[in-house]
Amino acid sequence: MEHTHPSAHIHTATVDKELIHRMNYLIGHLQGVRKMIENDAYCIDIVTQNLGVIAALKKVNEKLLTTHMNHCLVDAIKSEDMAEREAKLQELQEIIHKVS
Repeated sequence: MEHTHPSAHIHTATVDKELIHRMNYLIGHLQGVRKMIENDAYCIDIVTQNLGVIAALKKVNEKLLTTHMNHCLVDAIKSEDMAEREAKLQELQEIIHKVS
């Protein structure tokens, strides 16, 4: 389920740059794992590399959630818009439920 956000929703250039760097790393890592499979690499070696991909993806999500809490959620809590506050808190509850 995608959520809408205000048009003023902006990540800092530093955050965007870091996220893009991490995603490029993940793409390269996944391509390497695919080559390992194509080359019939040892199963445990492939699983080990997959665990690295999972860990890197978790880092992306951690960075995104931290940014979301520090900006989007804080802004909603500070606003006078109760519906916006409730929506942001609901989103956070939903995502915590998904990752736990």
